[in-house]
Amino acid sequence: MDSKPGDRMKIKKDCRAMISEAFNAAIIVFVGVGIYAMLTFKGSGTGLTSQGWENLKYFTVLSNIFCGIVALLWLILDIFFNKKLPILPKLMAASAVGLTFAIIAFFLAPMYPDLDMYQGGNRYFHLIVPLIAMVEFLFLETKKKIPFKYAIWSAALALVYGMGYLINILVNGIGVWPETNDWYGFLNWGFPAGMVIFAVIVLMDFGAACLMRFLNHLVNKLINNIFKR
Repeated sequence: MDSKPGDRMKIKKDCRAMISEAFNAAIIVFVGVGIYAMLTFKGSGTGLTSQGWENLKYFTVLSNIFCGIVALLWLILDIFFNKKLPILPKLMAASAVGLTFAIIAFFLAPMYPDLDMYQGGNRYFHLIVPLIAMVEFLFLETKKKIPFKYAIWSAALALVYGMGYLINILVNGIGVWPETNDWYGFLNWGFPAGMVIFAVIVLMDFGAACLMRFLNHLVNKLINNIFKR
């Protein structure tokens, strides 16, 4: 039996919906595994890993948990209510975990080769979840190009975290390692340098959102052109 153009579009939509469901389910599972590994970690606390709930001070952990919550909401709305979660939370989650992935892979891991940046829960939070979340967002179906202002809003996660980080230091002091409140060491060169670093990180989050936005539009355009043939 010959297929019709409408049938091809339906197949495309069904396949993309199932792929998104699988990706989001994987994000939820691996975030859960990462949280368990984080809470049960008994190591020395090196490689940007602490013990137990203390790991919640890291942007990496918080952004991955946010990513897991967004994936869970997306899955619930899609499966049980046949509705779509707004694209903004998805962009915020993908760009945030993409930011942590890039910083670890291209900056901190090469800078500190003696530290295992992928030990314990960080194997999931620094690598597995970010990669899945970024790929999932690229193939996420969007009816039109994501508004540019959404990329600006996506940088809010890094901005809010940075403000909380600095406020905690101003209130409680920097402290002495390993009890320091400057656990990322951003203020090792003084507050002015630390402020510049935070500004760069916020801009990187914005840049990651811009890249995700562009690639999503590119992938959607490519897929739509293929199924129009």
